[in-house]
Amino acid sequence: MLDLRQLEAWFVTGSQDLYGQQTLNQVAEHSRAIAQGLSDSAGMPMKIVFKPVLTTPDAIYQLCLEANSAKNCIGVVMWMHTFSPAKMWIAGLKALQKPFVHLHTQFNRELPWATIDMEFMNLNQSAHGDREFGYIASRMRLNRKVVVGFWQDENIREELTTWLRAASAWHDAQILKIARFGDNMRKVAVTEGDKVEAQIRLGYSVNGYGLGDLAQCLRQVSDSDVDKLAANYDDSYAVAEPLRAGGEKRAALREAARIELGLRYFLVDGGFKAFTDTFEDLHGLTQLPGIAVQRLMADGYGFGAEGDWKTAALVRAMKVMSVGLEGGTSFMEDYTYDLKDGGKVLGAHMLEICPSIADGKPSLEIHPLAIGGKADPVRLVFDARRGPAINASVVDVGDRLRMVVNQVNTILPQRPLPKLPVARAIWIPEPNLNIAATAWILAGGAHHTGFSQALTVQHLEDFAGMAGVEFLLIDNSTTVSQFKKELRWNDMYYRLAATNLN
Repeated sequence: MLDLRQLEAWFVTGSQDLYGQQTLNQVAEHSRAIAQGLSDSAGMPMKIVFKPVLTTPDAIYQLCLEANSAKNCIGVVMWMHTFSPAKMWIAGLKALQKPFVHLHTQFNRELPWATIDMEFMNLNQSAHGDREFGYIASRMRLNRKVVVGFWQDENIREELTTWLRAASAWHDAQILKIARFGDNMRKVAVTEGDKVEAQIRLGYSVNGYGLGDLAQCLRQVSDSDVDKLAANYDDSYAVAEPLRAGGEKRAALREAARIELGLRYFLVDGGFKAFTDTFEDLHGLTQLPGIAVQRLMADGYGFGAEGDWKTAALVRAMKVMSVGLEGGTSFMEDYTYDLKDGGKVLGAHMLEICPSIADGKPSLEIHPLAIGGKADPVRLVFDARRGPAINASVVDVGDRLRMVVNQVNTILPQRPLPKLPVARAIWIPEPNLNIAATAWILAGGAHHTGFSQALTVQHLEDFAGMAGVEFLLIDNSTTVSQFKKELRWNDMYYRLAATNLN
């Protein structure tokens, strides 16, 4: 998994030469203190790096070019300590390819009522300096986030941290490679999409590979490595009796371990951080990958079943955003309903739910799979822990990508599920199943999703803003009537925006 502390965001301050060197020295001192304070704050996932105060168009332009080429720079935090004439920023902002957040703050929390004078006023001018900068960003129609408040306040730091986590996922997407074993499930519409347009818009590349390529990796796995991984399974999970050493199904567990090792080698060797497979294309494999996919997701890989590369990319982005946060993130599918008492959703999949969302130690089991035509696959079985979560889908609606997010509340099963041999999560969608499902279907949301108990809606909204992806939220304030209007308004906006671009 990515170590976010290896990444950095640049803290950039704007000013001008008008105020003299003494004032500029104070501006730099304040800026350095804020950058260091933010970088050292609890929960900050990456470094905040102070950059010299910018006072000329050439310096601004050069810094933006440097940010573009800096390998570990995920984005820029911008603040106008004093007044910084915004025409100076045009060339730099036109060149900047990294996302930026506009922090509207000031070094001091309160006015020094008894001592305030014009020297203080000349130094602390962000109240109107940031408005000048905001104007040029709006005039240039630039996507950015605006965060307003005192830089030491917890809510401001949390808002910045959320944006920075989203920026880290956007940074990761620019170099993300997704391996697609086989095609999508035959005749399914929502898992299709324009992979070329996705790479243009979002950065990641999706390329197909035959199952023979993966099978070749499996043949190279040594028996001793299989034995070591099987022993790891024994130590990590509640292993069902037939799969234990000496059990009648132990060979199936060893084959599952071989699949994991071969799949892991293929992904690492090719630099892939996400992948898909499909039960309709298993040539060369004895069983559909179950525990292999689950454990790879737990290590931070994105995954989409049945060739669903958009969900694989989404799950990877959510994994990156959630590094170090409490709670897990998984590939998910809205599977079936309980329509009693307002309605609940049972989310699951045939095999591939990430154990990072498990409530307690997962059970390692083997059961028949009615589709795929292969041997019984080995998988982890568990219930998801209870608590708030988000369920998100990215779909291709023809002229754009759309992200649909539903705020949900996960509950534990109300009764045992002794005959359901898959990992699962049960949740109550906001505001209720009737409205949530209606809005989801009207938006064209997919049955495959990224499910997270670590992230908030804001993480995904910030990410969608960077990506230029349409964002639709379903939560306790949603009504079907208003949601229909939002869909119509959005459709008109994106059509007009496309016309203006062309």
